Amino acid sequence: MMEADAASAALGIELVELRQGGAVCRMTVTDRMINGHALCHGGYVFLLADTAFACACNTHGPVTVAAGADIVFVAPAHEGDVLVAEAVERAVHGRSGVYDITVKRSDGQVIAEFRGRSRQLG
Repeated sequence: MMEADAASAALGIELVELRQGGAVCRMTVTDRMINGHALCHGGYVFLLADTAFACACNTHGPVTVAAGADIVFVAPAHEGDVLVAEAVERAVHGRSGVYDITVKRSDGQVIAEFRGRSRQLG
């Protein structure tokens, strides 16, 4: 899946770890990701978390997509920050799942908390 993910590749997102129901992805904030307040645009933080979510929920085999997601931004990220998103499976029931993804700076500061709801396709 990641080999065909042009969006994540274009942002330099790397898959660092993959395990059943979990994943870790990493991205460095570049100057092109900075908004008008000199902070990393929240959309890029969401995309990193969503990529880790996608990797984690697709470890079960069937093609699985997002049915919904929410994010809470806790702290800002800045140019040059290395962000790490860790996805953890919380529950799988039938074709649906719930995953929590924490995005942190490499110094351990939490940047965002993301919850994704997945759905396996037919």
